[in-house]
Amino acid sequence: MAILLNWALLIATVIIMIGLALYSNKIVHSSKGEGGFLLAANSLGPFIGGATIVATGFSGWGFMGSPGVAYKYGAIELLGNFFFAPAMVFAVLFCARFLHQKAQQIGSLTLPEYVARSHEGPDSVKRITQAFVAIITIVLLLVFLVGQIKALGLLAAPWLGIEQNTASLLMIAIIVVYTSIGGLAAVAFTDAFMVVGMCISALVIVWTIFTDMPVAELLDSLNAIDPDLLAPSDSGPYGSSVWHVLMVLPYAFIYSATLPYMSVRFMALSSKTKLHHIAAYMTPMACLLSLVPIAGLYTRVKVPGLENPDQAMPTFLTTFLSPTVSAVVTLFILFAMKSTTNSVLHSIAGSVSHDLRQAIWPNCKLSDKSLLHLNRFAVWVLGGAGFVIMLYAPPFMLSMLAILGSGTLMAALVAPTLLAHFIPSNIYAALFSIVIGFATGCTLFLRFDLGWVEAPMYASILACFSYWVVAKAFQLHSIERDIISR
Repeated sequence: MAILLNWALLIATVIIMIGLALYSNKIVHSSKGEGGFLLAANSLGPFIGGATIVATGFSGWGFMGSPGVAYKYGAIELLGNFFFAPAMVFAVLFCARFLHQKAQQIGSLTLPEYVARSHEGPDSVKRITQAFVAIITIVLLLVFLVGQIKALGLLAAPWLGIEQNTASLLMIAIIVVYTSIGGLAAVAFTDAFMVVGMCISALVIVWTIFTDMPVAELLDSLNAIDPDLLAPSDSGPYGSSVWHVLMVLPYAFIYSATLPYMSVRFMALSSKTKLHHIAAYMTPMACLLSLVPIAGLYTRVKVPGLENPDQAMPTFLTTFLSPTVSAVVTLFILFAMKSTTNSVLHSIAGSVSHDLRQAIWPNCKLSDKSLLHLNRFAVWVLGGAGFVIMLYAPPFMLSMLAILGSGTLMAALVAPTLLAHFIPSNIYAALFSIVIGFATGCTLFLRFDLGWVEAPMYASILACFSYWVVAKAFQLHSIERDIISR
């Protein structure tokens, strides 16, 4: 009976999401060219905009990975996870407006195109830059996508009573269908629907824990197990000192403002949307979802002998919730995973169908209908490619793939996306900083034993410094040339 209930819940929600996608298809056709599919025709209002940002930022990691980290390392993870809430709100308040206005001014539909068009320089170098950003976006986010597809299969397989690869195929097929129908509008509308479920699940988790064990009792129990769970001597997975966890705040800020699947939402906002209204919707949702890792602390007290900390949330679901409530909460956790997966897939597809096409074939003249078909075809192909790669990929840690993909891409794009607003420069500085950020991000992550946010942050600093150096060098060269010409 439990499996039948789970299938019924899945089918019902799929029908809702397909319905939202069909509704959003009207938005796709309301805009000429690719703007309807890639930017939702700049129609995102405060609630939909805020909901899709929160849903994408608080992915399945917040419900599955983060409780496992809290189980192993203690309350330090609760602090690290909580930093995402203010960081995302700050990113909206301080970055969304200029990204949106600049994108409207220069007519860019994707972040790679934004980087290329927002910097002065020869068209050939701009195309090279756009192509390079598109390629690293495809490679790094495809790595991320593979991890998300596997995670969906790991959770959905026992929930539906089917084999893991079959579950992964089913989940990615659902995502591909509604994403290809309505593009970013479908992604945003379904995210808004899913984040409501995510918030409900967070309330259920918190209510279950604190009706059984008051906060003071939970803290006393954790301290009795190991004082380091409450007063750590380091930041656990975030770094070797207790202060390294503070790096999560700038990391999450840059993450929210620069990653293509996050910043595209800023670009897609309606011109009438007020940023403080978005922040007002985002803040309670993000703060509520930040509490989910408490499930890991609670499970550490109740079931202290788990060999694999990543089993903290599955153990919580099966042990402390009724079968019906557990089924619904598991569905909402799948929502969290889907909300990031669909965003990543949409960004990769845009890089292939729009950015690479523009860079390789700048004089391309396709009809609006043909461009829409190309966008949708890219979603189908890349969704299938992600699944196939997952089948043949060697065993990997899901958290490692997420950080390698998103962290390295963040380091590559921070300077030409954010720093460019304060330090005007040209396309050469942008391209150089992108290469530095990408190369150092990969090197620091793969070759050095650093905390999870250390490698991306150090690479981001190096990329910004290289951007500033090249910008200053060209400014000095321009001044010298002007003096000589006089």
